[in-house]
Amino acid sequence: MRATVFAIAAILATSPLLPSAAEDDVTKTYGLSLYGDLKYGPDFTHFDYTNPDAPKGGTFREYTVGTSYDTFNPFALRGVPAAGAGLLYDTLTARSSDEADAAYGLIAESMEIPKDHTWVIYHLRPEARFHDGTPITPEDVIWTFNTLREKGRPLFRVYYGDVVKVEQSDEHSVKFSFKNGQNRELAQILGEMPVLSKAYFATHDFERASLDPPLTSGPYEVESSEPGRSVTYKRVADYWGANLPVNRGRNNFDHMRYIYYRDRGASLEGFKADDYDVRIEATMRDWMTGYDSPAFRADLYKKLEIPNQNVAPMQGYGYNTRRPIFKDRRVREALAYALDFEWENKTFFYDHYVRTRSYFDNSELGATGLPGPDELKILEPYRGRIPDEVFTEAYEPPKTDGSGNNRDNLKKALALLQQAGWTVKGEKLVDETGKPFEFEILLPSDSTFIRITEPFVQNLKRIGITATIRPIDSAQLERRTEDFDFDMIIVLFQQSLSPGNEQRDYWGSEAADTQKSQNVLGVKDPVVDEIIEGLISAPDRRSLIAHTRALDRVLQFGYYVIPQWHYPFFNVAYWDRYGRPEITPKYDPGFDTWWYDQTRADALAKRKSELGK
Repeated sequence: MRATVFAIAAILATSPLLPSAAEDDVTKTYGLSLYGDLKYGPDFTHFDYTNPDAPKGGTFREYTVGTSYDTFNPFALRGVPAAGAGLLYDTLTARSSDEADAAYGLIAESMEIPKDHTWVIYHLRPEARFHDGTPITPEDVIWTFNTLREKGRPLFRVYYGDVVKVEQSDEHSVKFSFKNGQNRELAQILGEMPVLSKAYFATHDFERASLDPPLTSGPYEVESSEPGRSVTYKRVADYWGANLPVNRGRNNFDHMRYIYYRDRGASLEGFKADDYDVRIEATMRDWMTGYDSPAFRADLYKKLEIPNQNVAPMQGYGYNTRRPIFKDRRVREALAYALDFEWENKTFFYDHYVRTRSYFDNSELGATGLPGPDELKILEPYRGRIPDEVFTEAYEPPKTDGSGNNRDNLKKALALLQQAGWTVKGEKLVDETGKPFEFEILLPSDSTFIRITEPFVQNLKRIGITATIRPIDSAQLERRTEDFDFDMIIVLFQQSLSPGNEQRDYWGSEAADTQKSQNVLGVKDPVVDEIIEGLISAPDRRSLIAHTRALDRVLQFGYYVIPQWHYPFFNVAYWDRYGRPEITPKYDPGFDTWWYDQTRADALAKRKSELGK
């Protein structure tokens, strides 16, 4: 699994290079793509962004922020999965990282799908094996599907909800039948499914958190685990899928090791001490000033900006709209005026960040300007049920001159709050019963988030609102988020270039009442539900874009999030002991295509020794 949610929307790209099945309205294909052609032909040998001759060997050390882990099963409800656990599992298909929505056969060698999109057949590779040498069978696929939907995390029930039947169609094939043909992404979402061993789980409890390494089929297996400190995986020497086109030039390291840190500050110091090798930096201040050291000045580790062509994630202060204090849309709009982005960007971030204004920023999916004809066809039936601004304004977060004087915006905030029934008594904002406006902001125990939130809190104080920052460790924050036990948190919604089923889990009314769903904000709006269904059943790319923009507008003017910022690059720091392909994938930093360069590693060790003298 490559992301926190399976936000990968796609469907069949018919290919004239492969013969059709017996009936003219059914196509057999080696890959899936949404509304477009596949970049790679049926005889491709490797992805362009990999080096098929990359040497194998060495260790790749990464970090993770967290307190510990207690399971290698990331699909069950119970337990905290170990970092990197996805390395253990193969899926039916594998994504291409230089196409917006394409996937190619991994466990499955081909797929069949009809023009009406009412079913899909996955044909399994006869050579696909679990690590004990037993074959991966249709029975394993069927058992996995049923188990994930019945006992797995809530998102599986959401994603697989339109599957009405799963059955073995022949010795190596599984057929999934759908409720109708409107959920056009469903075929490929099923391709993202890991395949678990039915025989293994016949004697092991799927739902129990366990550090016993499970039987899997992926390129790595567990070598050692020290909960709270690290976990190490070793490359499977006889991995069945090593030479498949989707894997050639990938999974090059003999060992993958994840080091645990309790906060990002400690993890940065660990990197500079060479406790691990590669780091994606998410804090601009640290990126600009935190890496200076004798080792950096000696060029022992490097900083690299890799262009990021993904949809910019919506990161911001997220309201829990289940709380009465945040039920009123005017209140949510008002509090946004207390965030002075322009001043914070200049003061904290060296003017490097871009203000996020859309849930699909940095892409054609984001709503800009006034709604066009295609969007209006979708939105007009909801006039009177959605904010009028959707039709008359282009959403923009509040702006300032960056001077730090936010008086005008705070006046606007107070006017909105007074419209919502709040009044100022003394130095406190109170409701009609005299209860003061107070809430808590849960933050990870990372001083960076505390530091950039304090000015926001001070601005709220100026209009009589008491916001309390409460730093907690990442495990506690995750539990409270999953239980919807918070007032405000920092949220991050990562979108794909082809949104679909996952939108139900982000914003759907049913997900709002389902613990551990992605709808942490508690969005519960029948209009949003209907637009999502239209998005999922969009017949072409143009319709998908229109529905996504319509959804974006309704969410923007719902004021569920106070948007923060984004940066269109991966900021990567790494110790100079690795080789990289000449081409970097468009949508991923590409670490799984790097390799251990013994010559570089030896030279680095020599330079480190000389520096220490």
